[in-house]
Amino acid sequence: MANTSTKIKEKIYVDGDQIIVKKTHDATVALKDAEYARQRTENSFASDYKHVGNVDMAMLNIWLKEAGVAWTDTQAVKDVLKRKLMSNEFKSLRVWEGSY
Repeated sequence: MANTSTKIKEKIYVDGDQIIVKKTHDATVALKDAEYARQRTENSFASDYKHVGNVDMAMLNIWLKEAGVAWTDTQAVKDVLKRKLMSNEFKSLRVWEGSY
């Protein structure tokens, strides 16, 4: 679903001299979209197009912060995304089960 916000809560508070913004997101939409795509996307062997997975931008932002990667480092962003999608922890977000 394009342009759908998954944010369900945002809390802003002050801790000493820092302002902390805590955002809570719901990943259910990404999981449902991935399941839908697994059932309907044709990822055939000879196809040039591969729908690899569904990842919410908020989730990708968290992954990049954890890895210490900037959005402008395109190759590093691809590497983080690939590593996370290939891990068993996030296998439910994958649509295509091949390797890339």
